Amino acid sequence: MTAVYIAIGVVAFLLLVLVLLYNGLVRARNTVDESWSGIDVQLKRRHDLVGNLIESVKGYAVHERDALQAATDARAAASGARGPREAAAAEAALTAPTSRLFAVAEAYPDLKASDNFLQLQNELSHLENQIAAARNIYNANARHYNDRIQSFPGMLVAKPFGFAAREYFELPAGEGAPAAVSF
Repeated sequence: MTAVYIAIGVVAFLLLVLVLLYNGLVRARNTVDESWSGIDVQLKRRHDLVGNLIESVKGYAVHERDALQAATDARAAASGARGPREAAAAEAALTAPTSRLFAVAEAYPDLKASDNFLQLQNELSHLENQIAAARNIYNANARHYNDRIQSFPGMLVAKPFGFAAREYFELPAGEGAPAAVSF
């Protein structure tokens, strides 16, 4: 009879460990999802801000269609990006046309001195810092989650229950610089 109680105790202990590991992995996965949502919000704000910059420059630089079209196309592609890898590539592609908008603004002193344009430039600079902070938080949470599902004993629970590693949100090499803001 004692052997039965010991067997029941061992099974109960193993089930408790399984439940605790599973719940910990779910919490870690949800934290990663929540931190990705923080990046997504910042990127949407960036896309809106770039749209406002495009509209500001449009009125002054009608003949600068190439710069405006490139920025518009890159913004549309970035708005449709899903997941860290696709978003990183799209955001890197958005940086160059945004910088070209600021270069176009250099040729138009009235635009460059416009309070609205200056405010948009300042907001973009501030937003780039917020995106970098959100990226750091997301990557730290993704690393913690990946560590949990790839190390023992979490890996024993992660694979059978379909927990998959998360990608880091990294810009391609050399493209992590924020959009140039010059006065």
